[in-house]
Amino acid sequence: MADRPIRHYGDPVLRTVCDPVTAFDEALRVLVRDLADTAAPDGRAAVAAPQIGVSRRVFAYHLDGRVGHVVNPTVVETGGEQRDIDEGCLSVPGLWFPTPRWEYAAVEGFDADGEPVRVEGDGVFAQMLQHETDHLDGIVYIETLPGERRREARSAIRRADWF
Repeated sequence: MADRPIRHYGDPVLRTVCDPVTAFDEALRVLVRDLADTAAPDGRAAVAAPQIGVSRRVFAYHLDGRVGHVVNPTVVETGGEQRDIDEGCLSVPGLWFPTPRWEYAAVEGFDADGEPVRVEGDGVFAQMLQHETDHLDGIVYIETLPGERRREARSAIRRADWF
C-alpha cells in the first residue's frame, strides 16, 4: 500500500481513455489500496487510476465520511440542476474554477472482487463522481469549462510552477 505520486496536467496518461478492468485479481486489489491510500490525506477527496499513471477504469474516494472505490464505473443517472461549482484537481494543483456539474449523480460499476456496486450522492459527492469518471474517459475538468473560463484555466496552468 502506498500514497502514490500524482501526475500533473500535461501528462499524456491523463488525456487517454482508460482500459476497462477485466481481471478482478490481487493486482487490482493492490491498485485499489494504493488509490485509497492516495485519496486519504486531508484536502483530498478522490483519485482516479490515471492520476497515478495507471490507465485502468478505477477510482477511490474518501469524502464526507464515505470511503470506497468503483471499478469500471459508468454515470447512470444525473439530476437536479446543472450548476457551476468551484472545482479543483490534484492533477491541476492550486487552481480552482467554477465547473458545470449536476447536483445529483449515480455511478454503477464493481468492487475489487467483481461484485456490482452503485454509488450515488448529492452536492460535492455528486461532483466527485462526475469528476473521477471523467478522468477515466481522458477528460481533465478544465476541458469541461465553457469558453472564456477554459482559456483562463489554460493560461493559469501555463503560469503554474508545476507545469
